[in-house]
Amino acid sequence: MKTINTRRTIRKYSDKDVPEQLLNRLLTEASRTQTMGNMQLYSVVVTRSAEMKAKLAPAHFNQPMVTEAPVVLTVCADFNRASQWCRCRKAEPGYDNFLSFINAATDALLYTQTFCNLAEDEGLGLCFLGTTVYMPQMIIDTLRLPQLVMPVATITLGWPAEEPPLTDRLGVESFVHDETYHDYSPADIDRYYAEKEALEENKEFVRINNKETLAQIFTDIRYTKKDNEAMSAGMMEALKKQGFIL
Repeated sequence: MKTINTRRTIRKYSDKDVPEQLLNRLLTEASRTQTMGNMQLYSVVVTRSAEMKAKLAPAHFNQPMVTEAPVVLTVCADFNRASQWCRCRKAEPGYDNFLSFINAATDALLYTQTFCNLAEDEGLGLCFLGTTVYMPQMIIDTLRLPQLVMPVATITLGWPAEEPPLTDRLGVESFVHDETYHDYSPADIDRYYAEKEALEENKEFVRINNKETLAQIFTDIRYTKKDNEAMSAGMMEALKKQGFIL
């Protein structure tokens, strides 16, 4: 497998199509990933048509790669299929609850990461869209997802038409804890984030946004409290409509 140390997020794709046979093989191989109780609590909606990609784009803030990528994959936490199976086999399912959503979401995200690794090993490029959980109801409506099905991940997929620089990562000492969790002192924060904050691109990002620190970019611009609370409310409402919480 291609080394993980060189992986890049790809947002620009060539016109070359992704063969259906290759995509189906990767989707099949990814199903060998870990899954709770061997239940495979996920479904994948494959979007290839320009019409459907255009309908999905607003839910992802109209990011260009949604309409420009040859393939868009929406991975869903799915307890509908298992529940239907139970009912067809004289068993009464009890999966209309938040714990079941967490289990299915975990399954779906494990599947997503495994698929990403396999796809990149084939030379494909992809971008994981965190926007999937920002406005899920738009995706639910567009893809006609029934109750107990919730979108949790979106992947744009195609052959790379760019080779962006590697993004920075925190060192392992910043996130691995021996035996128990050890909270962070101000000195720890200074040490662990020094390299990230010293990068010229990050310093420029702070400057052009008239901020004092890189952290303020995250709290004041990218992921604000107001937006987080509004989108949390939207997600909770979608979970209610999809039958995962009362």
